[in-house]
Amino acid sequence: MAAVLAATDFVVPSIEIVDSRVADWRIKLVDTIADNASSCRHVMGGHPVRVEALDLRLVGMVLEKNGEVMNTAAGAAVLGNPAQAVAWLANKLAEFDVTLQAGEVILPGALSAAITVQAGDAMRATFDHLGSVSVRFV
Repeated sequence: MAAVLAATDFVVPSIEIVDSRVADWRIKLVDTIADNASSCRHVMGGHPVRVEALDLRLVGMVLEKNGEVMNTAAGAAVLGNPAQAVAWLANKLAEFDVTLQAGEVILPGALSAAITVQAGDAMRATFDHLGSVSVRFV
Protein backbone atom coordinates (compact mmCIF):
# COMPACT_ATOMS: atom_id res chain seq x y z
CA MET A 1 0.00 0.00 0.00
CA ALA A 2 2.87 2.39 0.72
CA ALA A 3 4.18 1.87 -2.81
CA VAL A 4 0.74 2.67 -4.24
CA LEU A 5 0.53 5.89 -2.24
CA ALA A 6 4.06 6.87 -3.29
CA ALA A 7 3.24 6.23 -6.95
CA THR A 8 -0.07 8.11 -6.91
CA ASP A 9 0.17 11.72 -8.05
CA PHE A 10 -3.37 12.79 -7.21
CA VAL A 11 -6.96 11.72 -6.73
CA VAL A 12 -10.20 13.20 -8.07
CA PRO A 13 -13.87 12.47 -7.42
CA SER A 14 -15.40 10.02 -9.84
CA ILE A 15 -18.55 8.11 -10.65
CA GLU A 16 -18.38 4.70 -12.30
CA ILE A 17 -21.18 3.88 -14.71
CA VAL A 18 -21.86 0.17 -14.78
CA ASP A 19 -23.82 -1.78 -17.33
CA SER A 20 -24.35 -5.42 -18.09
CA ARG A 21 -25.34 -7.61 -20.94
CA VAL A 22 -26.99 -9.94 -18.40
CA ALA A 23 -30.77 -9.51 -18.58
CA ASP A 24 -32.53 -8.06 -15.53
CA TRP A 25 -29.26 -7.99 -13.57
CA ARG A 26 -29.61 -11.69 -12.75
CA ILE A 27 -25.91 -11.69 -12.29
CA LYS A 28 -23.47 -13.81 -10.33
CA LEU A 29 -19.72 -13.43 -9.86
CA VAL A 30 -18.89 -15.54 -12.93
CA ASP A 31 -21.27 -13.43 -15.01
CA THR A 32 -19.64 -10.25 -13.74
CA ILE A 33 -16.20 -11.54 -14.71
CA ALA A 34 -17.40 -12.70 -18.12
CA ASP A 35 -19.02 -9.30 -18.62
CA ASN A 36 -15.66 -7.58 -17.94
CA ALA A 37 -16.87 -6.61 -14.45
CA SER A 38 -19.90 -4.84 -15.92
CA SER A 39 -17.76 -1.78 -16.54
CA CYS A 40 -19.09 0.81 -18.94
CA ARG A 41 -17.83 4.36 -18.35
CA HIS A 42 -16.57 6.69 -15.67
CA VAL A 43 -16.92 10.40 -15.06
CA MET A 44 -14.19 12.35 -13.27
CA GLY A 45 -14.53 15.80 -11.82
CA GLY A 46 -13.16 18.29 -9.37
CA HIS A 47 -9.61 19.46 -9.01
CA PRO A 48 -6.73 17.02 -8.52
CA VAL A 49 -5.73 16.66 -4.86
CA ARG A 50 -2.33 15.32 -3.88
CA VAL A 51 -2.77 11.95 -2.22
CA GLU A 52 -0.47 12.86 0.68
CA ALA A 53 -2.93 15.63 1.63
CA LEU A 54 -5.64 13.04 2.40
CA ASP A 55 -6.35 10.08 4.61
CA LEU A 56 -8.18 8.07 1.96
CA ARG A 57 -9.89 5.94 4.61
CA LEU A 58 -11.67 8.99 5.99
CA VAL A 59 -12.77 10.68 2.76
CA GLY A 60 -16.55 10.82 3.10
CA MET A 61 -18.95 10.58 0.18
CA VAL A 62 -22.60 11.53 -0.32
CA LEU A 63 -24.29 10.02 -3.38
CA GLU A 64 -27.43 11.75 -4.67
CA LYS A 65 -29.94 10.87 -7.36
CA ASN A 66 -32.09 13.76 -8.53
CA GLY A 67 -31.15 15.66 -5.38
CA GLU A 68 -32.14 12.85 -2.98
CA VAL A 69 -29.42 11.25 -0.84
CA MET A 70 -29.17 7.60 -1.86
CA ASN A 71 -26.08 6.56 0.08
CA THR A 72 -23.23 7.79 2.23
CA ALA A 73 -19.90 6.13 2.86
CA ALA A 74 -16.21 6.67 3.54
CA GLY A 75 -13.09 5.47 1.76
CA ALA A 76 -12.65 2.71 4.34
CA ALA A 77 -15.55 0.92 2.62
CA VAL A 78 -13.04 -0.16 -0.05
CA LEU A 79 -10.94 -2.91 1.60
CA GLY A 80 -10.27 -0.57 4.54
CA ASN A 81 -8.43 1.89 2.29
CA PRO A 82 -8.75 2.53 -1.47
CA ALA A 83 -4.95 2.30 -1.74
CA GLN A 84 -5.20 -1.28 -0.47
CA ALA A 85 -7.53 -2.13 -3.34
CA VAL A 86 -5.07 -0.68 -5.85
CA ALA A 87 -2.23 -2.62 -4.20
CA TRP A 88 -4.28 -5.80 -4.56
CA LEU A 89 -4.85 -5.00 -8.25
CA ALA A 90 -1.16 -4.32 -8.88
CA ASN A 91 -0.16 -7.56 -7.17
CA LYS A 92 -2.79 -9.60 -9.03
CA LEU A 93 -1.73 -8.14 -12.39
CA ALA A 94 1.92 -8.89 -11.58
CA GLU A 95 1.00 -12.59 -11.46
CA PHE A 96 0.31 -12.22 -15.20
CA ASP A 97 3.38 -10.07 -15.92
CA VAL A 98 1.20 -6.97 -16.31
CA THR A 99 2.01 -3.71 -14.56
CA LEU A 100 0.11 -0.53 -13.93
CA GLN A 101 1.51 2.30 -16.03
CA ALA A 102 2.12 5.94 -15.20
CA GLY A 103 -0.81 8.09 -16.21
CA GLU A 104 -3.41 5.33 -16.05
CA VAL A 105 -6.74 6.08 -14.39
CA ILE A 106 -7.38 3.54 -11.64
CA LEU A 107 -10.80 3.20 -10.03
CA PRO A 108 -10.15 1.50 -6.67
CA GLY A 109 -13.70 0.35 -6.04
CA ALA A 110 -17.13 1.71 -5.30
CA LEU A 111 -18.11 3.25 -1.99
CA SER A 112 -21.76 2.64 -2.82
CA ALA A 113 -23.84 -0.11 -4.32
CA ALA A 114 -24.98 0.61 -7.86
CA ILE A 115 -28.07 2.81 -8.20
CA THR A 116 -30.46 2.19 -11.09
CA VAL A 117 -30.91 5.19 -13.37
CA GLN A 118 -33.01 6.03 -16.38
CA ALA A 119 -33.16 8.82 -18.94
CA GLY A 120 -33.50 12.19 -17.22
CA ASP A 121 -31.87 11.12 -13.94
CA ALA A 122 -29.00 13.13 -12.51
CA MET A 123 -26.38 11.61 -10.20
CA ARG A 124 -24.00 13.58 -8.02
CA ALA A 125 -21.24 12.28 -5.76
CA THR A 126 -19.70 14.73 -3.31
CA PHE A 127 -16.44 13.76 -1.61
CA ASP A 128 -14.98 15.49 1.44
CA HIS A 129 -11.81 17.41 0.45
CA LEU A 130 -12.18 16.38 -3.21
CA GLY A 131 -15.28 18.15 -4.43
CA SER A 132 -18.04 16.66 -6.51
CA VAL A 133 -18.74 15.01 -9.81
CA SER A 134 -22.09 14.71 -11.55
CA VAL A 135 -23.67 13.18 -14.59
CA ARG A 136 -27.11 13.40 -16.21
CA PHE A 137 -28.45 10.49 -18.22
CA VAL A 138 -30.24 11.08 -21.53
